[in-house]
Amino acid sequence: MKKSLRTSALLLLLAAAARPALAQTEPVLQPGQVSADDTLQAQQQLLRADSLVAEPAFSPDSAKLVWRQTPPEMRDLVADRIGCYESEMPLVFNNTVMAFVNYFTVRNRAYTQRVLERQNLYFPLFEKYLAKYHLPQDLKYLAVVESALLPQARSRVGAVGLWQFMGPTAGDLRLRRDEFIDERMNPEKSTEAACKFLRDLHRYFGDWELALAAYNYGSGNVNKAIRRAGGQRNFWAIYKYLPKETRDYVPTFTAILYTLNYAKEHNLHDAALHYRYPEPTDTLLISGRSLDLYKLAKSVGLDSTAILAHNPELRKHYLPEYFQNYPLQVPVCVRTELAVQDRTALLDFCKVTLPPPAPLTPVSPLLPPPDSTQAAVAATAPEKPRYRRARHTVRRGETVASLAARYEVDPSQIRRWNKLRRGQNLTPHQQIFVYVPVDAESVSTVAAAARPSVPTQLPAVATASKAAKETAPEKAKTPLPAVVEDASPAVSQSAPPIAAKKPTTKITRQPRPTEPAEKQPEVVANLQPVASSSDDSLPTEYVVRKGDYLTKIAREQNVSVGQLTSWNKLESKQVVPGQKLTLRAPADMPAGAEPRPEVAQAVQTPAKRSTHSALPTPRVHLVQPGDTLYNISRRYQGVTVDKLRKLNNLTSDEVKPGQKLIVQG
Repeated sequence: MKKSLRTSALLLLLAAAARPALAQTEPVLQPGQVSADDTLQAQQQLLRADSLVAEPAFSPDSAKLVWRQTPPEMRDLVADRIGCYESEMPLVFNNTVMAFVNYFTVRNRAYTQRVLERQNLYFPLFEKYLAKYHLPQDLKYLAVVESALLPQARSRVGAVGLWQFMGPTAGDLRLRRDEFIDERMNPEKSTEAACKFLRDLHRYFGDWELALAAYNYGSGNVNKAIRRAGGQRNFWAIYKYLPKETRDYVPTFTAILYTLNYAKEHNLHDAALHYRYPEPTDTLLISGRSLDLYKLAKSVGLDSTAILAHNPELRKHYLPEYFQNYPLQVPVCVRTELAVQDRTALLDFCKVTLPPPAPLTPVSPLLPPPDSTQAAVAATAPEKPRYRRARHTVRRGETVASLAARYEVDPSQIRRWNKLRRGQNLTPHQQIFVYVPVDAESVSTVAAAARPSVPTQLPAVATASKAAKETAPEKAKTPLPAVVEDASPAVSQSAPPIAAKKPTTKITRQPRPTEPAEKQPEVVANLQPVASSSDDSLPTEYVVRKGDYLTKIAREQNVSVGQLTSWNKLESKQVVPGQKLTLRAPADMPAGAEPRPEVAQAVQTPAKRSTHSALPTPRVHLVQPGDTLYNISRRYQGVTVDKLRKLNNLTSDEVKPGQKLIVQG
């Protein structure tokens, strides 16, 4: 019993100590006075002088605090004025509305005064279009909530103009938006579009408060809030289901309406304010000519930005020449200047002048090299490949990572080259292709085998012919065919162009002596491509599977059909599943026994080729990783992407590493 009495006495003492604190009231801030711990005022000071509508982040607790701070007489006065205000809009007074009224009339009077300076400039325009579409006249205050009556206002989410239209909404309302014009900033056209939009929203919801909420939040989102509220089509019923910005939207509209109608009672008007009023303007139609607005303003004696101020929808200070019948608004004060001057001459003077083009840098002409022999060899030499495709046979225990470390490539490259999925394991005897850099020695060897070699004795031909003219006995002892005997048939193909460039050199061809038969294979063997070094990873046999044919096997194994036919002694190109094919030349086959068709033809008829001009050898490009048709066309002079498609019969621009493309026919 004593313990309960002590507890009751302690509670009474605490209540008595707390009662004076509840009775205390914080002092009301005077205009221009800022509290040291006022975080709300500090947030508003971060806004620019002419920012968008200031929407203070009032929480329910702060609204109740403002309600308590406001004298009861002021609350009753504001409630009576809003209740007695005749409007087609439903106006509700509560603590949130009172918090915004206090903000616009006491805490941020400078913002309200800037709006008062511009209201006479735009409100007559708003009233005209609201009357045209039979809408309540008080909807003109919605533009203050949206943009503070700034036609070029832009929100953080991309809404633009007096009525803050987003891009998709502006497109639905047929407002033009391009590089030069944004009609969301045109007061006339954007106001008319806003009236149409508000009319459609009111027809859909049947309530102006819901229409205003949908203007800010979207009709679809408002419908979701209505469903969450059990189908109640009332703004205050769905209030708690709306985001904070939309919950404050309608109370802000009511507070702005009250503040601007009772600005005189709150001493917001001041003689120091610069009130703006509509100025009469003339329309100048611009069609089919470019126009520099800075030049035009200077020609008629205006400030450089005066014309842009009357045409806020323009995004640049000039008009392009493809505009047709653009109505340019100019002040009526320049009517006399435009009447005195020649209109055509004035517009020609105000054309947009582009800066002169930069002077061209002189380029020295590309002269051919003095040695025509080197030029002929360089023209026929193929481009040195940077990479070669190596085949690797997977052994037990090898992974993609180990192969990547062995060949010094990235594991993702191996997966891409072989179309392997991430995490896919390798199986023994699986064939993996890897692109490795080509060594300098191998490049030179391949290039020497692929291009026609010019013998070092070629200058001795002219020397021998000159010596033959001086001493006839020496000519009989050293006939010319002795020099030509060491040259390959490929040299005879490039000899006629060289002789054509030096017509003064006359070579008397002697009858060619009969050569030993055993020397013939040596010439052919020198023309064979360099055989690849023995590699344990390269297979020596291939078992024909279902669906295989000889051309496909030759392409996959990097050999020719003729080599497969010769090595396996096939009488036809027919293969059957299960048949084994040898992929290397047999050890008992002599070198050069199976020459290439073009080599055999060159050996059989060397004289026939020497009498005719050699046909241009097609240049082939081996596609490397990262190559595209555009990059390949840039490497060869006179080659375009279309030409590559035609030469290689390509139906798309996709190329794969290892693919061979003809780049010059």
